[in-house]
Amino acid sequence: MKVEKSLMVSVDYTLTVDGVVADKSQPGQPLQFICGTGMLLPKFEEAIMGLEAGEKTSFTLEPKDGYGEVIVELPKTVFMMDGKVAEEILFVGSQIPMSTAEGQHMMGIVKEVKDEAVVMDFNHPMAGKTLNFEVEVVEVREVTPEDLASQGGCGCGDCGGGECGDGCECGGCH
Repeated sequence: MKVEKSLMVSVDYTLTVDGVVADKSQPGQPLQFICGTGMLLPKFEEAIMGLEAGEKTSFTLEPKDGYGEVIVELPKTVFMMDGKVAEEILFVGSQIPMSTAEGQHMMGIVKEVKDEAVVMDFNHPMAGKTLNFEVEVVEVREVTPEDLASQGGCGCGDCGGGECGDGCECGGCH
């Protein structure tokens, strides 16, 4: 069976960044994911698409295809508490928990404080890095209900967290 969307895929991998191993799967504990559900970087999945168990590949993801880079300039009014700007937390290096308009929580690091704005870094630690992967496909198989439960559902958004209902078109749960 070949790697394709809506299948359970297990891989052993080594991630090298700047010539140093940054992450790797542990022996006998491959990384498992349902392909195409957004659990991994899209270009990672694209690079292993069509491979079968036992096949290996090496590939490089440039920063734009990896974790990107998110630096934003926010008006100081965003940091208002009790009617005034919380200047005591606005210094270079300060880590400030923040939320998006959609309610997603993230940690930001102050990079620069200007007269009317604050430059914040919301990057993943691997943002801006070139990612070099060595991957071996260990297993490719159909997704089971147990897989869905352990992975928090198929990720299609139609299933309500684990069980596809009528009208779900993801193919990951059927």
